[in-house]
Amino acid sequence: DVQLQASGGGLVKAGGSLRLSCAVSGLPSDAVAIGWFRQAPGKEREGVSSISMTDRSTYYYDSVKGRFTISSDHAKDTVYLRMTSLKPEDTAVYYCAAAYVPGGVYFTDNPLSEKYVYDYWGQGTLVTVSS
Repeated sequence: DVQLQASGGGLVKAGGSLRLSCAVSGLPSDAVAIGWFRQAPGKEREGVSSISMTDRSTYYYDSVKGRFTISSDHAKDTVYLRMTSLKPEDTAVYYCAAAYVPGGVYFTDNPLSEKYVYDYWGQGTLVTVSS
């Protein structure tokens, strides 16, 4: 079975930091992209960042560039999202998801677009940033 286990959310003051983790099992680790998405209350889900587990290329949406860093530990099949300089508008439930691409994932465009099918989702982890 494919499983994604997200963890690391919590309550933090504005300007603070958190690190989210996503443990992945049941998929070839070199043929997936792992994306982080978030959904704030009353808003649609949006993509935040993604990493190719094939070549470790990364992608960030403008709103988090320079503040968030995505990374992977292949030995642990885990992807991390380091979030710094957090703002109240970062408050959301954060989800990790996997897009499986046989043969490998090579980002040639926005990996958080509908072109990439994230079929596998973990449960969310809540991040609350107080002002």
